Amino acid sequence: MTTLITGGSGFIGSHMVAFLLSNECDFIVLDNLSNSDNYNIQQLEKKFNKKISFYKVDLTDLENTEQIFSDNNIQKVIHLAALKSVNESIQYPDLYFTNNVTGSSHLIYLCKKYEIKNFIFSSSACVYGQPEYLPINEKHHLQPTNPYGDSKVAVEDLLTRDDYFQNHCSTKILRYFNPIGAFDDGLIGERPLGKPNNLMPYILGVVQGLYPVLRVYGNDYNTLDGTAIRDYIHIMDLIDAHVCALNDNNIGVEIFNVGTGQGYSVLDIISTFNQVNGTQIPYEFHPRRQGDVEACFADVSKIKTHLGWCASRDLNMMCQDAYNFSIKK
Repeated sequence: MTTLITGGSGFIGSHMVAFLLSNECDFIVLDNLSNSDNYNIQQLEKKFNKKISFYKVDLTDLENTEQIFSDNNIQKVIHLAALKSVNESIQYPDLYFTNNVTGSSHLIYLCKKYEIKNFIFSSSACVYGQPEYLPINEKHHLQPTNPYGDSKVAVEDLLTRDDYFQNHCSTKILRYFNPIGAFDDGLIGERPLGKPNNLMPYILGVVQGLYPVLRVYGNDYNTLDGTAIRDYIHIMDLIDAHVCALNDNNIGVEIFNVGTGQGYSVLDIISTFNQVNGTQIPYEFHPRRQGDVEACFADVSKIKTHLGWCASRDLNMMCQDAYNFSIKK
């Protein structure tokens, strides 16, 4: 029984690969490498002394994607492949629709054709847009403020409206909040191509001397310190949530928030990172970015009740593991 991981070279995907290797599971990786490179995969191959079955294929290429299904006994799919920059999606909305929605529709078609039994879709808290209340539960209105969030809603709709996924497949839609951290020994971590759009890889870029100063976007939000608040979750807690979802065989589509339920501001993250790692991250304030929301953190009671999962790693560990990766790579 083989698990297909789309986007398996990316931050989340490579950590999923690390878990599956650690547990000697059978899997294959698909990635077009448009948003990542092979570094994490190569590091894992060295650590586990095992060649990873890797296909450099774009999901928008239906013919070559189907060949992967034809050649492998795929029973489970973890769909992580997507472009994910909010700012870039505002600049190139058509690109985001083609890559994220058209590519996903091809994958959905093949999952039905080859009768996949378990399917996990990587969605995002971005689908909620500006929160009407906090913490956000899964019943909150979907009102994304950017094309990236729109693309996630579109794929969610494809799944929830499809008879196969509702009545013949165990389908889990996981709405991630903000994963940070790294694999336990710092062997792999987040490696964005180009200048990062997310906070932690930007901090790590400053640590590595790639950027002279951290840009903090917005210090005039209605929060305690004026900076935006997010729900940060350790990447390995996020992977544990995937494992719980993958092992649940109840038929139908279920949607779960995946976060800690705790909100931290940008300045909270910088302060904790400095305290834990003995650093002094220089930063400067810049205007808010289009599409960003003031505060966003999760109500995680549903996933705890239905799947028995909750986050176990604290913010100190998130910052420490991320730093360990930055100084090892």
